[in-house]
Amino acid sequence: MTLRDVPLRTLSGEPATLSELVGDNVVLLVNVASKCGLTPQYSGLVELHKSYGPRGFSVVGVPCNQFMGQEPGSAEEIQEFCSTTYGVDFPLLEKADVKGENQHPLYATLVETADADGAAGEVQWNFEKFLIDRDGKVAGRFRPTVTPDAAALVAAIESLL
Repeated sequence: MTLRDVPLRTLSGEPATLSELVGDNVVLLVNVASKCGLTPQYSGLVELHKSYGPRGFSVVGVPCNQFMGQEPGSAEEIQEFCSTTYGVDFPLLEKADVKGENQHPLYATLVETADADGAAGEVQWNFEKFLIDRDGKVAGRFRPTVTPDAAALVAAIESLL
C-alpha cells in the first residue's frame, strides 16, 4: 500500500483515499488551521493549486487543532472559512492529529521524511508541507515557514510534473 491508498475522510466525512480525491496528481499535503499566524498561506496554496492543477497537481489540506487550538471549528465552519476567506477549491480532509498517540496513519509515514536540513520527526506546526509524487512516495518536506511561493518548493513541484 502507498500513501495514495491510506484510508482518509473528506471534510464532509466521506471515506476516500488520495487516489480517489486527486487521481495520479502530484500532491502537496498541508496541515492547515484557520486561526494561525501562517493562515495567510492559504492564498499561496490556492494559487499553486490553480497554476499547476492543469499539469497534474493538487493541494490537499488537513485541518489540525493540535497547535494551540488554532483550528477549533466544525467541518462546516472550516469549509465556510476556507471558501469565503481564501477561495479554497482544493480538497480538504477531516480534522486529524498529525502527531502524538492518535496520529493519523498517513502522518505516521510522512514524518519519517527529512526536510531540506536532514531533520525528520514530528510535524512542527501548522502549514507543514509534504510533496507526494505520482507513485505515492514522499518527494519533499517543507517546514511551516516555507511559503507556498518559495523557490525550493516551486522547483520541487515543477520537477515532478
